[in-house]
Amino acid sequence: MEIKVQLDSNGMIPDRYAKHADARHLYHGMPTTSFPFEVSGIPEGTKSLAVTFTDYDSIPVCGFTWIHWTAADIDVSYAKDGVLAFPEDASNLQAFGMVQGTNSSASRLGGSSRDPAMMCRYNGPQPPDTTHIYTLRVYALDSMPELQEGFLLNELVRILRAHTISWAEANLPART
Repeated sequence: MEIKVQLDSNGMIPDRYAKHADARHLYHGMPTTSFPFEVSGIPEGTKSLAVTFTDYDSIPVCGFTWIHWTAADIDVSYAKDGVLAFPEDASNLQAFGMVQGTNSSASRLGGSSRDPAMMCRYNGPQPPDTTHIYTLRVYALDSMPELQEGFLLNELVRILRAHTISWAEANLPART
């Protein structure tokens, strides 16, 4: 599998999906419009996709890997010729029937949000100290996990261990 993301002219996640988004792409000051991307080479036998978007560079800042987005139960029947194109704002649109997990905004260390639009959707990059590299992973699964909205990443990881056919990773920088 392969993930393609259109970066800006400086090789960064475009501002509209990150820290410097304009008001149209913010929700309570948080960038919540997910960036478009394409997944190709989806293997035969794939029943669903799962997505994680994390920031390992957050560890020195807050002490843990920041979870920006998790999504599962993504219906691959929408794919054409083994390619699934996630549109801009796929998270808020809940594209392809995706169910979304809890991000770090819900953590007592990350803001303790109880607003589903903040805690169970894409939470765009906001590196506080320097450019961070964000890790987007897409997993092809041999099942449809049927997770519930607000699932935790550890619940998804258990499923990934048992049902991953293939996976791909893209490392995406975002500016401070």
